[in-house]
Amino acid sequence: MGFANTILLEPNLYGISDQLKQPDVDLRSTSPVCKAPIIRQFWKAGAYDTEFTSKAATQSGSTYLHIHPRFLHSNATSHKWVFGAVAELIDNAVDEIQYGATYVYIDKTSNPRNGTSALLIQDDGNGMDPQAMRRCLSFGFSDKSSISTIGKYGNGFKTSSMRLGADVIVFSRSVIGRKMTQSIGLLSYTFLTREGYDRIVVPMVHYELNYVTGSFDFLQSDNFNLNLSMLLQWSPYSTQEKLLEQFEDIGPHGTKVIVYNLWLDKDGTMELDFDSEPEDIRITRDALGKMKDGTRQEASERHIANQLRYSLRAYLSILYLKLPETFAIVLRGKTVLYHNVATDLKYPEYIMYRTPEGPIVTTIGFVKEAPRVNVHGFNVYHKNRLILPYCPMVSFSGNRGRGVVGILEANFIEPTHDKQDFEKTSIFQKLKHRLKEMTWEYWDYHCGLIGYKFITKPRPPSATPGASNFVYQHGTEQNVPMRKYYGAGGSTRKPPMITSINTKAAFESKSLPKPVEPFISRGFQDGSNLKRKSSVQPTMLKSKPRMEVDANKGVDLPGLVNSREAAQVFKENRKLRAQCAEYEKAEEQLKVKVMQLKMELGIAQKEYAHVLAELQDLQK
Repeated sequence: MGFANTILLEPNLYGISDQLKQPDVDLRSTSPVCKAPIIRQFWKAGAYDTEFTSKAATQSGSTYLHIHPRFLHSNATSHKWVFGAVAELIDNAVDEIQYGATYVYIDKTSNPRNGTSALLIQDDGNGMDPQAMRRCLSFGFSDKSSISTIGKYGNGFKTSSMRLGADVIVFSRSVIGRKMTQSIGLLSYTFLTREGYDRIVVPMVHYELNYVTGSFDFLQSDNFNLNLSMLLQWSPYSTQEKLLEQFEDIGPHGTKVIVYNLWLDKDGTMELDFDSEPEDIRITRDALGKMKDGTRQEASERHIANQLRYSLRAYLSILYLKLPETFAIVLRGKTVLYHNVATDLKYPEYIMYRTPEGPIVTTIGFVKEAPRVNVHGFNVYHKNRLILPYCPMVSFSGNRGRGVVGILEANFIEPTHDKQDFEKTSIFQKLKHRLKEMTWEYWDYHCGLIGYKFITKPRPPSATPGASNFVYQHGTEQNVPMRKYYGAGGSTRKPPMITSINTKAAFESKSLPKPVEPFISRGFQDGSNLKRKSSVQPTMLKSKPRMEVDANKGVDLPGLVNSREAAQVFKENRKLRAQCAEYEKAEEQLKVKVMQLKMELGIAQKEYAHVLAELQDLQK
């Protein structure tokens, strides 16, 4: 019987009420304006007027369980953060990488009926055939069986699209064998509430390419005219020709999602801000403009840890640990440059944490702006996707823990449905406890490197069960400041290549880095909770204060670099950074050009198929 939970207007398959079956109807919209929802604020839109629920009344004796349209809103409330809903839609495009997808395009578009802003998300993945489109717009059905895919519950598209706006229309083209189809589906909270339905009705139409004529013919359906009529009345497009025009830039396969009637915030302003930055999408925010330049507060606000809260470009730059170089996220015409948080850390260390599914490596260090910025916490990923950005694990006692940031990929715990947190299981609570201890341990041994007084008596090892799961390993120092210090020896051992950390080399190379087993120094193989037993570990001065070079007396302290040589090194560093920026800009332009060429190639392939069909027809 298929999808009992959602009424899809398809012939004799979903128990459609006779009240919904009508004879041929006018295939033009009867309304020149696409209607808006009765309530425009998301958190107030759950009020449903039960006086208008006479249509499609539940049939007596029916064995179907119907879902009320109010569920669309209540289901979407799982997304508290609007960017979390956007990320869900982008996840669907990223899951298509395994099938050859090369880009996902996010931009502002407009509703041609009334000129209001709408959100466009488009990819060149496999697309969806009619059956896959039905599953996409139903609840609880998922075709994603790969262990690497992000989605799994079959609910993300509905929750995310309804969180962003009251209505969403989907265009998808697919090629399976020699059969090319294109489908259009509409999930409209506005339509359901204004028409007073007591169950969810989803109009859809499907077409198949006729290789003889080179055009798409609609698939026969008893309700095709009724479905099309609803689409033309409640979608942004008032004629069938305008609907089909939306496939022109999709190519031979891919999907286009348009969310319109976007929700407003409590002040009556659209939640998504398309106007403040032409190359970004933002959440309305006024606090940043009130900061004084050069202050610590301003520096902290401009750090990516805070920018991602209101800048979609900043959030997307760290949303995935690694992506193949053949795939690009394009936001408003400009490619998003991936930001590797791990490479920004000073004095990084690598700590192994053993889980039931095998060991994982956590990278921990100071942010490069420390101690100037008040940023701390862990970026916790799951299956390559960021779940918790800069999640604080400690409460400050003085400044203890300030500036300490970590990164890890935790595939052994399950995220919540909105992918903005993890299920509060005992395994997750143990992980949080260990990350808190790890933060304090790192701070106690390294705080002197950023200007604070060394902790003379480090914490004793914890007696907590599972403490032996940690193995400490030192990495090389990075971005050493001009200020000079005694002590703080640090190992010169090269840090391991960690595949769960997305390095810059990974994006510039033609293949992803291969996993390398991290080195575990002898003396830590018994895993005694971060105790330093090996001679390769740094020796911290317990009583001596740090000493700086006295330039006037010409003191030549061992291990310190001459200031003139250091200045020369920094000068060369600036030149290299400038060259790197030029290369990155050129790379970005090339990626955009590649995307354009792929689109042109798709159009050319379509023309080739048309010409080939004509040739075969002539030969017959």
